[in-house]
Amino acid sequence: MGFKSISEVHNSLRGAVTETKTGVEVQDEVRVQGAMDRLMYEAMFNPNKEVSDEIKRLVRLLAKALGIWPASIQGLYTAMGKGQAGGFTVPAINIRGFTFETARAAFRMAIKKNAGAFIFEIAKSEISYTGQRPSEYAANCLAAAIKEGYRGPVFLQGDHFQINAKKFADNRDAELDGLKKLIKEALDAGFYNIDIDSSTIVDLGKPTVDEEQRPNYETTAALIGFIRENEPKGVTVSIGGEIGEVGGRNSTEEDLRAFMDGLLKTMKKGAQGISKISIQTGTSHGGVVLPDGTIAKVKVDFDTIEKLSKLSRSTYGLAGIVQHGASTLPDDVFDLFTKKGAAEVHLATGFQNLIYESHGFPYELKMDIYKYLDEKFADERKPADTKEQFYYKTRKKAFGPFKERIWNIDDDGKVLLGVDLDARFELIFDKFNLKDTASVVKQFVA
Repeated sequence: MGFKSISEVHNSLRGAVTETKTGVEVQDEVRVQGAMDRLMYEAMFNPNKEVSDEIKRLVRLLAKALGIWPASIQGLYTAMGKGQAGGFTVPAINIRGFTFETARAAFRMAIKKNAGAFIFEIAKSEISYTGQRPSEYAANCLAAAIKEGYRGPVFLQGDHFQINAKKFADNRDAELDGLKKLIKEALDAGFYNIDIDSSTIVDLGKPTVDEEQRPNYETTAALIGFIRENEPKGVTVSIGGEIGEVGGRNSTEEDLRAFMDGLLKTMKKGAQGISKISIQTGTSHGGVVLPDGTIAKVKVDFDTIEKLSKLSRSTYGLAGIVQHGASTLPDDVFDLFTKKGAAEVHLATGFQNLIYESHGFPYELKMDIYKYLDEKFADERKPADTKEQFYYKTRKKAFGPFKERIWNIDDDGKVLLGVDLDARFELIFDKFNLKDTASVVKQFVA
């Protein structure tokens, strides 16, 4: 039976948690850890919004009481820009579904490796089709940290908070207002890392690079101003900019200089700017799907990563460049991102694929999802697409409608999925050299 009132939520923790004037005190951490599964289920699926909202608030208070808090990675990235920290790459992990269990696996590996430099993120588009508002996503990640006994800052990031080029052209103010509303919602939920993506309005048909990037840097400057006006007192939100749309032409030194020089000139004088910059190096989101459903090999321009990372640090004091669309690349290239100086790498589709292809994911559930895709998204199937290509490209859209069934995968399935997730996180943490980064994070992050 679900919680029918807020008082029932609090009664379920009686004897383990005591409320104070400023928050909560935890008397029995083991009981609190054991309560996380039910609390998050109720936060996600209880029809009573007041109950759901109270659970999310309570999870944040419990996390704080246990030494876990949403944080900005700004201090670490500033140190990386000054050469005071480095030798690792920060993975930013988009979790589209199975969020609580996936985050648990990340925290398990963080404890094993004494790692602290990793981010959980969700993109503007993903929020919609996965049915995860920022407050729910944040609660899942914090609850996972509580469950696993993690301690320290949790970096939550709004990924690709993106300008829709067509809507921007039709009504600039309305598009900006919508994005500002999402940014404010994310800030309120503890997302103290925001990636602004107005690379979609770069106009490559203009005669100069500055004119190409002008709509991008002017829009980014306006959104930086909004974030600075709305960030919580004592928090400097880490903001990312983007100069090349993923899937487009590869970024150049001229692109980066034009964007950064224009941004610095346009921003309010004295304002804190961006901490990192996303570029295009040959990847695409989700990879290129072959007829049999496998992913085509992609040649990543690691020389561009190295050159632009050095430029962004030496000239502009940024942490370095950010690589999107990397999760479907071959595993044996992952360590090159660290060797070439990439500050941050975004990993999304690879985790989605792992979940769907794990032996722990029920076959019947997968078939029901594919039937749903056949019925709801048939118009998105191109004439030349095989079924494998169609399912691969559309199955991300099933995470929202099937969220509760995915949550209710039985314990045996969750164990198998957990084993696969643990192995994946271990590979990523090792490739990106995250061992013992908890101490570096502690040094530079409040």
